[in-house]
Amino acid sequence: MQISGSILTFSLFLAFILISRASSAHNKNDFLECLNLQFQKFNSESDSIYTPQNASYSSVLQSTIRNLRPASNSGQRPFVIITPEHESQIQAAIYCSKKYGIQLKVRSGGHDYEGLSYISQTPFFIVDMRNLRSISIDTEKNTAWVQTGATLGELYYTIAEKSKTLAFTAGVCPTVGVGGHFSGGGYGMMSRKHGIAADHIIDAKLIDANGQIHDRESMGEDLFWAIRGGGGTSFGIVVSFKVKLIVIPETVTVFNVTRTLDQNATQIVHRWQYVAHKIDENLLLRLFLRSISSSNGKRTIGAFFTSLYLGPVDDLLPIMQEKFPELGLVKEDCTEMPWIESTVFFAGFRGQSLDVLLNRTQVSVYFKGKSDYVKQPIPEYGLKSIWKFLNEEDVYRAELQFSPYGGIIDDISESEIPFPHRSGNIFMIHYIVGWSEEENAYSQRHINWIRRLYSFMARYVSKSPREAYFNYRDLDIGMNKIKGNTSYKQASVWGFKYFNNNFRRLVHIKNKVDPTNFFRNEQSIPPVSLW
Repeated sequence: MQISGSILTFSLFLAFILISRASSAHNKNDFLECLNLQFQKFNSESDSIYTPQNASYSSVLQSTIRNLRPASNSGQRPFVIITPEHESQIQAAIYCSKKYGIQLKVRSGGHDYEGLSYISQTPFFIVDMRNLRSISIDTEKNTAWVQTGATLGELYYTIAEKSKTLAFTAGVCPTVGVGGHFSGGGYGMMSRKHGIAADHIIDAKLIDANGQIHDRESMGEDLFWAIRGGGGTSFGIVVSFKVKLIVIPETVTVFNVTRTLDQNATQIVHRWQYVAHKIDENLLLRLFLRSISSSNGKRTIGAFFTSLYLGPVDDLLPIMQEKFPELGLVKEDCTEMPWIESTVFFAGFRGQSLDVLLNRTQVSVYFKGKSDYVKQPIPEYGLKSIWKFLNEEDVYRAELQFSPYGGIIDDISESEIPFPHRSGNIFMIHYIVGWSEEENAYSQRHINWIRRLYSFMARYVSKSPREAYFNYRDLDIGMNKIKGNTSYKQASVWGFKYFNNNFRRLVHIKNKVDPTNFFRNEQSIPPVSLW
């Protein structure tokens, strides 16, 4: 009896698939057995391990996902989630991951724009840092130890419990996890006065690819330099950061003023570009641009000037009247409050109790984000083209955020830490478009829109290279191979062509501390994903 070549080929192919699946399942079972044995070795409870058979698996997986878009397109979900309560469980996870070749991903707060901390196309598991969230404040030395599973809201709340004149410079969203935010830079409402979060890291506890625990002294200055803006999970798992707290006045002033096209928004936004990065460094004038419905029901552009001044309103008004009279700010627009209340204001919870900062529950949405850096003001005709783009989407669906630089950000050398966006940048643009679950089947329309806008903006933003903010991940910039293990050398080739000594130093450090690329990165140019 003869067997045709096509049938034989198909049979061999089917056998290969079945063997591969069996091998994969065998590896997963061995991995789970390894975890349980390692946990027992360290006298650790195994109830921190969640598999899909566990009733809590889905709720644990979904609880900190901010952007549902990546998960909705993902090929795989994690076959295990570990929520460690101490370092030994992380060490066990690293050991078993290396032994059985299962990819490890680390999640801090879940605000990962592309879901790289909780999705993959290859078998993987998550080390979710949610239980490692202790915060210890030293008011005599103005320092704090913060575990990377803590949120910004928890950090702000804990500082305010201890002092009315201490604070920390970081982002505005209280559910953002400390781990990813700090290690990627960490821009916030006091950054023109006090820099970014990574500028204030003075020590850290990190577990390397061999499971060894290091502090600043034992890891060495090179590695300590790299994790302050170069992305912590490219080099190891940061368990906690020690940060220097900043001293602030007891009273700060906030305002949120809106101007529409009928109120000369185009001219005011144009003028803002010449003012915001040069004005008093105690003042950060942030700008949000959206297509909105006006009072008469017609479409218009709303320019929302959302700002913080580190001082009383009577000191703020003369500055605004001299440097930015075009906005027409008056005392009635402003509110004085303690700094901690301003964190609630900027998070969109004005009037609510400070306890809202401790709420780790977040609203999950579908969105796509991008970022740019601007070195020269966008002309008025360029702004008018942006208005046309915004009006292509439904009202309030899309937004551009203009965040000014200048101040102390200009004064710190770009080699001080890996964060490269220093002198020469007048503001950062954050592009974002969102949609509902019902519209997700048509998400490509919105993604195409933001890509067209991004392409159009190339003429107005930084060039050679076109810069981007690490914490606003964007896989459109490029990806490593999903299947197989892209070599670090391959992934960094074009980075060497465009980036400064910081990039070369980061590559050198990565090759030194993680030569096998155990802490893999699916972004195109690890470890500095979005420069």
